Amino acid sequence: MNKKIMTSIKLQKIVHLKMQQRIISDGYGMRGKSQWIIEAIEQFLKLPDFPTLVDIADGMDQLSELISIRLPEDLMNQIDQSIIKIRRHYPAMEGVKSNVVRASIMQRLLREPTSVTEV
Repeated sequence: MNKKIMTSIKLQKIVHLKMQQRIISDGYGMRGKSQWIIEAIEQFLKLPDFPTLVDIADGMDQLSELISIRLPEDLMNQIDQSIIKIRRHYPAMEGVKSNVVRASIMQRLLREPTSVTEV
């Protein structure tokens, strides 16, 4: 069985709110947050330009919302491998792991059509 690893990241309040709305509208329910984020990370790491997108996430400020997620150990290993790639492009970047998760969430919110009409 794949061990789960608990980790935390900070998000902007508006991103956190949009993510919660999307998780519910996508049918994951309140307990589906980690699964939704896991899928977002898996999709994100397949993008050819993900290091550039992580650099954009590095510029986010006002990270006031702390969220905890449970990630499978093999996904954490994939994130660790991605950090090596990102560091080659952006050696001075701080908090790369959090930026990977933040960028994954942002890209899923941006790329997937929402099933609920925006107000």
